Amino acid sequence: MSETGYLFTKRFLDISVSLFSLIILSPVFLIVSIFYYFGDNRGPIFYQQIRIGQNHKEFNIYKFRSMVVDAEDRLYTNKSLYTKFVKNGYKLSTKEDPRITKFGSFLRKTSIDELPQFINILKGDMSIIGPRPVVPKELVEYGEYVDKFLSVKPGAMGLWQASGRSKIHYPERAQLEISYVDQASLWFDFKILFMTVIAVFKGDGAM
Repeated sequence: MSETGYLFTKRFLDISVSLFSLIILSPVFLIVSIFYYFGDNRGPIFYQQIRIGQNHKEFNIYKFRSMVVDAEDRLYTNKSLYTKFVKNGYKLSTKEDPRITKFGSFLRKTSIDELPQFINILKGDMSIIGPRPVVPKELVEYGEYVDKFLSVKPGAMGLWQASGRSKIHYPERAQLEISYVDQASLWFDFKILFMTVIAVFKGDGAM
């Protein structure tokens, strides 16, 4: 398949699958909303964060909020917590992260918190499969390959995620993401999709 044919098919699948998924999963969105409305941590249902997309374009990624409302402030004002966050590949495990709520822990463990990214896919910010989008501070981890990393649309699922997510830190994560750019094809996308489904069911690398 030509590159044009691949990109056209990929976008067609992105629109079709994301639209279908948002319709089918609407009861899940309703249930999560109810939990936040009646729970002990009221606040926004969705969490938005600036991520870097294709060709350095910034966009807001959507997730179900799994943290306390002032999570960002707690992270950046706590030097020891932020240092640990950076050293751990810009991640903290659920068990050691004081910002994550009990309900948020469940959302993360089951990957339900990621479902709103179908909105990003429908909008065209992301694709179903691609390198995971990073925050601006993480771009330094890709060094001279940053432009190559950002030459494709980021994905809700990717090779790093399928390979173990939080178990794999930089620089190995960067190497995995770059390798996707070199191998991108419809067949490889389906392979990553299958690998990701298996990883989610097994709970591999869930945080």
